Amino acid sequence: MHFLIADWALLEGGFAPSVRIGIEDGWIMSVVPHTAAEAGDARVAGALLPGMTDVHSHAFQRAFAGTTEYAAGGTDFWLWRQSMYRFAGCMNPERMERVAAYLAMALLKGGYTGLIEFHYLQNDAAGGRYAPETAMADAIIAGARRAGIALTMLFGVYETGSFNNVPLQGGQIMFRNSAEEAIRMLAAALPNATPDVRFGLAPHSLRAVPPAALAVTAAGAAALDPTAPIHIHVSEQTAEVADCVAALGAPPVAWLLDHAPVDARWCLIHATHATAAELAAVARTGAAIGLCPTTEANLGDGIFDLPALTAAGGVFGFGSDSNVALDAFGEARQLEYSQRLAGRRRNVGTGDARHTGTGLWQMAARTGAGVSGRQAGVVAPGHRADFVVIEATEETLAAQSPDVMLAGAIFATPRAAARHVMVAGEWLVRDGAHKNETAILQDYRVALAACQ
Repeated sequence: MHFLIADWALLEGGFAPSVRIGIEDGWIMSVVPHTAAEAGDARVAGALLPGMTDVHSHAFQRAFAGTTEYAAGGTDFWLWRQSMYRFAGCMNPERMERVAAYLAMALLKGGYTGLIEFHYLQNDAAGGRYAPETAMADAIIAGARRAGIALTMLFGVYETGSFNNVPLQGGQIMFRNSAEEAIRMLAAALPNATPDVRFGLAPHSLRAVPPAALAVTAAGAAALDPTAPIHIHVSEQTAEVADCVAALGAPPVAWLLDHAPVDARWCLIHATHATAAELAAVARTGAAIGLCPTTEANLGDGIFDLPALTAAGGVFGFGSDSNVALDAFGEARQLEYSQRLAGRRRNVGTGDARHTGTGLWQMAARTGAGVSGRQAGVVAPGHRADFVVIEATEETLAAQSPDVMLAGAIFATPRAAARHVMVAGEWLVRDGAHKNETAILQDYRVALAACQ
């Protein structure tokens, strides 16, 4: 066992000064006040935070970030989606691994220690299967391992092009995967699960997964692993809500809660247009909301009703989704600022009296770990030793409390806030640099060049 001495550590009850953390085989074994230095203790300057889990990512989308930011590239989500189809056709397992490794490295540098990959790019550009059928998922797993981030791989279900069993069209053939095929993939993967690589299922959406297939997906996951995470896109776009009402007779969130066994294993991604009543019902199930504030802003989705969720006792995590931004601190800032603009008031946060940044970070870190199926997100014994360290480098923050230090990292810093990042007891980022940064970046550039 080895020990870290943190100047400040964000524990369940808030920041505590001078904390000694014992770590063995990647697990936190003890968290106690530090009284006297012992041989071998390593001091950590600044504030030590529980690592953040990215609750929602499509790895391949990072490689075309920035290419659709002009009017001819689409002024709404549905035209953006056509651009996404075109780029997805360039991916293959080799390029996917390079992109995934870069993404994982960049997320680590941005304060994430875990990643949930909502994986639905299963096939080649013509809709053909790779051999093995999990080749693309295997590439993402290999890329994540190369960078060192903890990973939860969710095998996607994607059967229809829209509601009412509309067939897959155009680029959607790259995503084709039946409920039975996804369950087969999960069954093959589960024997390889570890504390830092978990597996689950991702029915893409109610428009891509008909009611019968959704039932098969939920039952299959429960039969194979009752703890397996299940994530689904829901209520992201107003057109999707209208189509769902027309086809199924209810909005997406309401229909899902009435027809699926939603519980704490589930994460509802976006839920942007859910009503207060729907969010209260989600909270009662124990399910989480996966918010992707930067992507939701980038795509013009709308503004989520955070006060309605927190007032009902609901929980949320942060996701990078389309990966136009890879910074956990930035997602917290985007979420809070969107709420301030919507409500024309400040410090909306999690609806309690804590410092706004501290409350946002604690809830998202705890929730993200929970919906990943991992025991992380909290600095406490029995959890993975996944930490992010920030330091007060600006003169205006140097003498402030750790709560203000964290607030500065979210709201007042002009540069990357994560100074050091540890996953499972290993420092992967030191002084803002990843240990394999040069090689991973070179390989990423090769993948990008092939898709220009």
